[in-house]
Amino acid sequence: MPARPYTPGVDTTLQDPLVGRELDGRYQVRSRIARGGMATVYLALDTRLDREVALKVMHAHLADDEQFTARFVREARAAARLSHPNVVQVFDQSSDDSLLYLAMEYLRGRTLREVLTERRVLTPREALTVIEPVLDALAAAHRIGIVHRDVKPENVILTDEGRVKVADFGLARAVTANTSTVGVLLGTVAYLAPELVLRGVADTRSDVYAAGIMLFEMLTGRQPFTGDVPIQVAYQHVNEQVPAPSTVAPGLPPALDEAVAAATARSPDDRPDDADEFLVAVRAARTGLTPAELDARPAPPPLPTSPAAPSATGAPGGAPLSTDTETFQMAPGTPQHTRALPELASGHAGHRQATPLAAGLPVGERDDLLPPTGSEEAELAAMLRRRRTIGLSALLTVLGLALVLAVSAWYFSTGPGAYTRTPRLAGLTVDQARAELTRQGLRSTEQDVFNDTAVGGTVVDTDPASGQDVRKDGAVRLKVSRGPARVKVPPVVGKQEADARKALAGAYLTVRDVKQVFDDNVPRGQVMQTDPGDGQQVDNGTPVILTVSKGPKPVDVPYLIGKAQDESEATLASLRLAVRYTEAKNDDDVPAGAVLAQNPRTGTLLPGQTVTLTLSKGPVMVPVPDVVGKQFDQANRILSDAGFQVRRIALFGGIFGTVRFQDPRNGTAPKGSVVTISLV
Repeated sequence: MPARPYTPGVDTTLQDPLVGRELDGRYQVRSRIARGGMATVYLALDTRLDREVALKVMHAHLADDEQFTARFVREARAAARLSHPNVVQVFDQSSDDSLLYLAMEYLRGRTLREVLTERRVLTPREALTVIEPVLDALAAAHRIGIVHRDVKPENVILTDEGRVKVADFGLARAVTANTSTVGVLLGTVAYLAPELVLRGVADTRSDVYAAGIMLFEMLTGRQPFTGDVPIQVAYQHVNEQVPAPSTVAPGLPPALDEAVAAATARSPDDRPDDADEFLVAVRAARTGLTPAELDARPAPPPLPTSPAAPSATGAPGGAPLSTDTETFQMAPGTPQHTRALPELASGHAGHRQATPLAAGLPVGERDDLLPPTGSEEAELAAMLRRRRTIGLSALLTVLGLALVLAVSAWYFSTGPGAYTRTPRLAGLTVDQARAELTRQGLRSTEQDVFNDTAVGGTVVDTDPASGQDVRKDGAVRLKVSRGPARVKVPPVVGKQEADARKALAGAYLTVRDVKQVFDDNVPRGQVMQTDPGDGQQVDNGTPVILTVSKGPKPVDVPYLIGKAQDESEATLASLRLAVRYTEAKNDDDVPAGAVLAQNPRTGTLLPGQTVTLTLSKGPVMVPVPDVVGKQFDQANRILSDAGFQVRRIALFGGIFGTVRFQDPRNGTAPKGSVVTISLV
């Protein structure tokens, strides 16, 4: 719960008996933060964990009710299971003597209501920055079966650290335990979904409706429906469509109008199913807005002309109608269109009492103020009274008749009774049908249907049907063809993947996955197989798995340097690689006919690609000079000049220095090789 600053004046904390008390031997109550119609919130210290917490202590009339207590415990446990960064965490739930309380996360910040009171209207960027984490929190709750039931700015906290938190999950549901469910409306009236007003039934779509109203309020600075008493506002929720925000704040982008319209549709079936789905729509709307559109601040609505003038929330001076749960009772058996005057829960900001009226007479005119009958004065007074009563009755009759005529004229001209005819839209595309409805001042919703003959994306029918009555500001549901319910998988084997996808989409099928495999015979990118297979009858929208060729599988290039030519060719042929030769070169180390070089030396190639080989011609061969019979110095010089190395062997001491033998003596030898000479 947020920390709230104290208002200078009387210190109500000193008058509160709970301040200074320790609950359950654990929570030291330090000060009172706020008081509402359902509970009082205190700042307390959790002595066990040495941290500040917010204690929400239920009022005695609720805590004394056994049914409420049981339900409160169940809802508190459910809320405690909801762990999300945008949810005010519930730490503990317990009771001390007759006090039933929740221990919750204590936050320093302000409620969204306080921000709106100060700033009045937010830019689209600011509004979306608030509503997205709110929807994220609600979506987390909806996924585990928790419906908030009381989404409103008072329950949205903007912390000093810039986080957005949603509070009071489950408490609205718990409060219904202490009253009959017949004729009870629970939740702040400005955010009540129509189904809550009519049937008292709430689900995830009721939270979506309230979030849509809250988004409308942030964008425009006012709530869509106003009234002097809550029943007037509730009536409008049931019978009127929430206006587009741009009609209140001109210049707002159409994408925001569409998001609000989707969330606040009067029929729950026409809204997003849950907060997660609405969050997707909100984020999609944001992505379509330019920075200028996001940061444009709409002009706020005019302030009330006097402090007593009703604000958009139904409270004087712009104050919210309620800072907590508003509960009002409809008498059992009363028709839905004539509800009893609501009685607001006490203790709220902006609280006011219904004005008392004497039954059938103006205030102050009562029989017990007349003199006793039997005297002339009494008879005169009785006569005057009868004349006044007759005159008043006549006046009221005339005024009532005029009011009925005026209301009837409004009802059948521009009000709920004003109707027009549904245009003929069958055969048009969705965009064309929308444009036609907009031209005639009507709104549209869409419903996908299967149709064996109509092209997908075209309108096959409407609700109301063509030519039937529809309210002038009403909505027409477009029934849009999704194609036939059963379709054949088209033949796409042999097509390129992109062409196969187009063919499947044209047959109202989707691609779920693409498996890529190597194949030596099927070109890369070509479809080899589908699952389900070509020609099979399947449901419209069935996902299809494509098997697409990656072409031949690459092979590793073998290392062939030093290997014989015939061995190298055999190796390359086994890998289905081609061979090409460059001019052979001499090499002192690689034997003639062996591979001296290759390109590429490493890596991979596809079958059919070429490896280039260079063969060795062996070392350079030169003639060997004959030096037998020559002296050593001369022989050594001749052999060295020819490019040979000389090895000397002395026979019998080699005392004469004459070459007697040489090896090799004739023919050729590799240049640089050794010639051995023997001396005598």
